[in-house]
Amino acid sequence: MAKVAFIGLGVMGYPMAGHLKVRGGHELTVYNRTFAKAEKWAAEFGGRAARTPAEAADGAEFVFSCVGNDDDLRSVTTGKDGAFETLKADAVFIDNTTASAEVARELYAAAKARTAHFIDAPVSGGQAGAENGVLTVMCGGDEPAFDRAKPVIEAFARMVGLMGPAGAGQITKMINQICIAGLVQGLAEGIHFGKKAGLDIEKVVDVISKGAAGSWQMENRHKTMNAGKYDFGFAVDWMRKDLDIVLAEARRNGAKLPVTALVDQFYGDVQEMGGNRWDTSSLLARLEK
Repeated sequence: MAKVAFIGLGVMGYPMAGHLKVRGGHELTVYNRTFAKAEKWAAEFGGRAARTPAEAADGAEFVFSCVGNDDDLRSVTTGKDGAFETLKADAVFIDNTTASAEVARELYAAAKARTAHFIDAPVSGGQAGAENGVLTVMCGGDEPAFDRAKPVIEAFARMVGLMGPAGAGQITKMINQICIAGLVQGLAEGIHFGKKAGLDIEKVVDVISKGAAGSWQMENRHKTMNAGKYDFGFAVDWMRKDLDIVLAEARRNGAKLPVTALVDQFYGDVQEMGGNRWDTSSLLARLEK
């Protein structure tokens, strides 16, 4: 059992912290911007609610965060009353936010200045993966710190991998989102094309999903897409945030991402249709409008 802090109890962080307490058996202190939510979590799982990130991190061996973006992350770490104010020597800070590689490297250096450790550890698997404790976690940082943190992270994960130095976890998550964007657009076009041709989409997918065209997206989203329902996962607003990070990194490293850039524009069209909180499979709605 370790002394653990968790900062950020959104749709992902709330169940992730729960798994650290229930599965991991760790002593948990949680912080959320809305204190009532931290109190609710503490009442449900038996942990302690803190009023600031600094209070949550005080004395913790491992500190997790799962917040919205780079600015939110800086606020809860190096900002006023941030966790880095009380981060003890040799503690490991594990950030599960999908953020930029730049902020990961920045906070890695800031943790080192405090003789502590920082691991960027964005996750894939969505809300269902968080609730079921089967997330994929992509890590960047130093191997000794990763080796210490991995058994703790595994409380909410089915796969935890060290991808390289600081920032490598975030770069790997960017690759994940690049692949998803292209897959969902291809699936949307395939379903749209099949419907226009008058085919039974269920029969089509039952056959092609067993071959080279098969994917997680096809298996798990084709039914709801075919029914025109888009309330089953990762929201368009969140995907556009992620793709903005991807495209900014591509501008820095010179990578050419024509399909990703185009799909990002298509998600912008979905937002204009009012689909900000629709899930990412709503690319089909754009084709059918």
